[in-house]
Amino acid sequence: MAAPAAAKRPYWQAPATAAGAAEPNKRHRTAAAPAHMDAEPEQEEQPLLPGLPDHLAQLCLAPLPPRLLHAVCRPWRRLLYSPSFPPFLALYAVLDDAAAFAGSGVSFAAYDAVAGRWDELPAPPMPSPPPRLWHPAFLSRRLPLQSVAAGGRLVLVAGSTRALAPALPRPVVFDPAARSWRLGPRLPFAPRRWCAAGAARGRVFVAGGVGAGYDASDARSGATWDPAADAAAAAAWEPIPPMRDARFSRDAAEAVCAAGKVCMVSLRGRGAKEGAVFDLRAARWEDMPPGMLAGWKGPAAAAAAGGDEDETTIFVVDEERGALSAYDWAGDRWRTVVESERLKGAAEMAAGGGRVCVAAQGGDKVLVVDVAPSRPRRWGAPAAAELRPRVWEVAAPPGKRVVALHVLPRMARAD
Repeated sequence: MAAPAAAKRPYWQAPATAAGAAEPNKRHRTAAAPAHMDAEPEQEEQPLLPGLPDHLAQLCLAPLPPRLLHAVCRPWRRLLYSPSFPPFLALYAVLDDAAAFAGSGVSFAAYDAVAGRWDELPAPPMPSPPPRLWHPAFLSRRLPLQSVAAGGRLVLVAGSTRALAPALPRPVVFDPAARSWRLGPRLPFAPRRWCAAGAARGRVFVAGGVGAGYDASDARSGATWDPAADAAAAAAWEPIPPMRDARFSRDAAEAVCAAGKVCMVSLRGRGAKEGAVFDLRAARWEDMPPGMLAGWKGPAAAAAAGGDEDETTIFVVDEERGALSAYDWAGDRWRTVVESERLKGAAEMAAGGGRVCVAAQGGDKVLVVDVAPSRPRRWGAPAAAELRPRVWEVAAPPGKRVVALHVLPRMARAD
């Protein structure tokens, strides 16, 4: 009997120290080394629960918190990372070498908050020439390598070569359960860079962008693709209606899905920008509500409540003010969730499992904000206690900077 289907489980808990304190990381390890077992002597195989066959024991253990399973014994830790066991969520990062500028320096890692460590992902099958994060003539600006989390996979969508040409003719996909990369189907239009990219109901969503040269038709085109589809079936991209104009071809942009709509702005920060909304049900483009556009002043991400994408909340970090805000569809306004000096200059963010994760301090740290609905206040407790989200931080792997963040199921581990 197989274990239950993968469930969405809280992937992050505040460290045992006071909220807001830095969580100490264990050293950066490669994915092939199950380091938390290094010091333990070899033991004979034990049943998961005495008196029960393992397939029934898995059903009994599946509802328990991952931290508890990790802390009890070696067989339970092994089960926690088994491909057949419901995975908890982890934080995936695209990383830049902190000392590299002219080279690409791109790598990938996943932060396992249960074990308190970063695990390296295997190197992806990059094309030649590969995408670059820096160009010798533009040291002050990092070149975007656009990635999205969709269908439980990490998908590289668009990037630039050293010659500033599109680097990815087809998506590169990482499957945490298989711990491996594969190539997706070719895009239905010319390869591009500087596009809007995101996830919409489990599918990769791409719109706008420019190719090797500017083409108005390419700059208005878009498509979606399911990265969880059987690779042998060669599932193809499905085009969407063209955009009204080519305004999303000047920079990389997040496409954030909420309430059945994909929302995006042409530029970040406080400069003049334009917004667009794609209605997934009606398959048409709409104007962005004015209140949403006015408050979209930094990186954005969305988190679903209870797994229902129609109840998803959009979060935005104001890069200058250091404020994390949530969008209210009914009132077309942004509500401040938390404001902190540490959030100023935020460049990337991801959301999931009741947490919002923000790359801060130039990518040296990830700030984690607990945005899960607060529990009822105890009688006599101050009202402010339930309104103040917990904030803590996780250091990037040594010698690395975070350039993109995603929330996905943890990687399986071979014993």
